[in-house]
Amino acid sequence: MILLTKPSQSGQVDLVPAIENLKREMNAVILAHYYQVDEIQDVADFIGDSLDLSRKAAATDADVIVFCGVHFMAETAKVLSPHKQVLLPDLAAGCSLAESAPADEFKRFVDQHPDHLVVNYVNTSAAVKALTDYCVTSSNAVQVIQSLPTDRKIIFGPDKYLGDWVQRESGREMLLWEGSCEVHEIFSEQAILELKQAHPEAKVLVHPECPGPVRDLGDVVGSTKRLLEAVEKGDPTGTYVVVTEPGIIHQMERIAPQATFIMAPAEVAGNEQGSCTTCNTCPHMKRNTLEKLYLCMKNRSPKIELPDDILQRARLPIERMLEVG
Repeated sequence: MILLTKPSQSGQVDLVPAIENLKREMNAVILAHYYQVDEIQDVADFIGDSLDLSRKAAATDADVIVFCGVHFMAETAKVLSPHKQVLLPDLAAGCSLAESAPADEFKRFVDQHPDHLVVNYVNTSAAVKALTDYCVTSSNAVQVIQSLPTDRKIIFGPDKYLGDWVQRESGREMLLWEGSCEVHEIFSEQAILELKQAHPEAKVLVHPECPGPVRDLGDVVGSTKRLLEAVEKGDPTGTYVVVTEPGIIHQMERIAPQATFIMAPAEVAGNEQGSCTTCNTCPHMKRNTLEKLYLCMKNRSPKIELPDDILQRARLPIERMLEVG
């Protein structure tokens, strides 16, 4: 039983049934990204990647979307469901990757290259999506890039490491925005090599937001969905080295409860051992808690609001992506 105690309120609240009751009263749907804490994943209606969650929520008859993720994800849900109320348990839950591409700076960059198509990873603010021709996910980025006219130059943002991977996989040269994810860029290449030596039977699962030398160590490189599929189709009692945010392991353990999952360490300057087993946890994702989820539903706040012009312009690159498939 998980309790919330507030002296100013009427005693204790058993959070899980309270959240379930509020969900029914509000006609709400709860979304949880794979990187959320376990107890939030356990109360969610849908668990997944950001765009997939927003699309699933849009297809429901829910009046309220409660997005347990980070700010840009809740914005995307609002873009796809402009007439629904969208709540985010902690409004300060940001994203280092999205924040590495401020809209004003990105616009200046785009304006300097007017002959380029603009392709952006969904891990961007709605304001940056409004400057974009095509959005992509890590699952479909290669497919979308390969679908674009070969005589068109391409700007790819905001993740330079994902962009590098897409270039290699698609064969298309692109102009890369210099953004990155603070979690995925710090995995220790040396520590992963040591894990491979200690566990030669293990499969190494790597997210493409990691730098090239780390990706090169992967047996499977792909989106969180692709990494989950690798576990589902792999040895149910095997060993897996996981090179992405550790929240994903909760779902991997559900898929393969007899398997062994080893979290790859991060590289940390000044650490005597050279690596850290907790520094690869996203501090922004972990800002959301079960207590904050309950309170945001109870108070219907914080909520996501976007100007109409941003809503309309940010939706277009998502629709173009979906037309590609």
